[in-house]
Amino acid sequence: MNAAMNTSVNYIPRVADEALPFRLSACGALVIAGAKWCGKSTTAARYANTIVELQDSGTNQQNIELAKTYPSRFLDKPTPMLIDEWQIVPSLWDAIRNTVDKRGEFGQFLLAGSSVPPDKKKILHSGAGRFSTFTMRPMSLWESGESNGAVSLRDLFDGNSDIYGENQTDLDQYAYAICRGGWPLTVRQSPRVALRLVRDFYTTLVNSDMSRYDGVKRSPARVRLLMRAYARAISTFTKYSTMILDMRENDAGRIDRATIADYIDALKGLYIIEDLPTWNPDFRARTTLRMTDKRHFVDPSICCAALSLTPERLLEDLHGMGLLFESLAVRDLRVYAEALEGEVFQYHDANGLEADAVMQLFDGRYALFEVKMSSSEHIEEGARTLKKIVERIDVERMGRKPSFLAVLTTTSVAYRRPDGVLVLPLATLRA
Repeated sequence: MNAAMNTSVNYIPRVADEALPFRLSACGALVIAGAKWCGKSTTAARYANTIVELQDSGTNQQNIELAKTYPSRFLDKPTPMLIDEWQIVPSLWDAIRNTVDKRGEFGQFLLAGSSVPPDKKKILHSGAGRFSTFTMRPMSLWESGESNGAVSLRDLFDGNSDIYGENQTDLDQYAYAICRGGWPLTVRQSPRVALRLVRDFYTTLVNSDMSRYDGVKRSPARVRLLMRAYARAISTFTKYSTMILDMRENDAGRIDRATIADYIDALKGLYIIEDLPTWNPDFRARTTLRMTDKRHFVDPSICCAALSLTPERLLEDLHGMGLLFESLAVRDLRVYAEALEGEVFQYHDANGLEADAVMQLFDGRYALFEVKMSSSEHIEEGARTLKKIVERIDVERMGRKPSFLAVLTTTSVAYRRPDGVLVLPLATLRA
C-alpha cells in the first residue's frame, strides 16, 4: 500500500489514525462502519488515492449506474480506493471480492458506510479472507481534547502499573461533553451551536433517516417514542417488553413486538443503538449469567436529545447523570478497544454482581471496570464488586488473571488503591 496521506489543517486526529493503516495493509478491502456524522469518510480519505462518494449530489447517479452496470470499470482506479456509502450499491461487495482475488494484493479498497446494506440478499459471498471491518464511533474524550491521556490502557495491559494523572475536567464539563457528544462537527463549536447541531442530527434521524434506511416508511412519532423509551433505559437491562409498555402509554395506536423489533433493527442498522453484550468467562463454580444486553446508544448525546436534556438539567439529577456518565465511559472504552484490537462487554450474574464494562483483547487479556461518580463510598463499592467477580473466575481455565481492575470516575487524580484496584478519572484515559 503506497497511499499518500491526505492532510487538512482542520482535521482532528483520531484514535483510528494509528490502527487504520495497519488494518488496511492486512486485507484486500477494509470496511469502516459507523454512524453518520462520526468522521468515517474524513478519516478514511486520508489513506486513499481515489475517493468516490456515492451520495455526492453532483455525481452520485452517474457513479451508481457505473458501479451497477460496469463494476470492473468503476473499480479500475488508483488504489487505495475509498468508496463512501458503498452500501447504496450492495452488489459492489461481490465485485470487490472478485477484484481482490484477481489482483492478489492487500490494501486495495476502503468502504465507508453509515448503515448496513438493507438488502443483504444482493450480497452472494461472505467475503471471508478478503474483507475486514473496523468500527468507528464518535470521538472519545481523548480525541475531543477533554482527556489529557495521562493513563494509557495499552500500558496497563502491558503491565505498567506505575500510574498517575491529574484530571482537570469538572462535573460541569462532563455534563456538557455528555450532551454535546463526540461528533467531530460539534467539538470546536460554541456550546450553543454544538447543542443545536446535536438536536438537528436527532431530528433528521427521526424524521428522515429511519425511513430512508431501507425505503420502509416509519412513523416519526413512534420513532420518537421508541427513542425516548430507549433513552430512559440507558445503562440498564430494561427488556423490550417494558419499553413497549412505556410507548403504549403515549400512543393511541397498537404497538406490537414486531413493530418495535423492526424499528430497533433499523436503528441498529444505522449504528445508532449499540447495546453491550454479556461477557462469559470460565467460572470456578456454577454461575448463572443474565444474558440481557445493556442498553446503550452509540453516543450519550442521542439520549440527551431524545429526552431534551441540557447540561444544566443533568446537574440537577446526579443519579440520571450517573447513568449517562456510564454510557459516556462505555463509548470511550469501545473507541480505545477498537484501536487495541479488543472488544467491550458487560458482566451481570444472577447474584447481582455486575461489572459495567469488560475489555477483552484479541490475545485473551482482559480488564474489568466499574463506573461510578466521584463519591468515595461509591468507589469503594465498585472496587469491592470487582474483587468479588474475580473470585468467581477460574483463572486456570481462563489462562490468566485480569490485567487490571479499575473504577472509572470523575475524581481529580488517577491512583492505585492498596488492594490493587485502580481509580481512573475518565478524562485521563487514552488507548
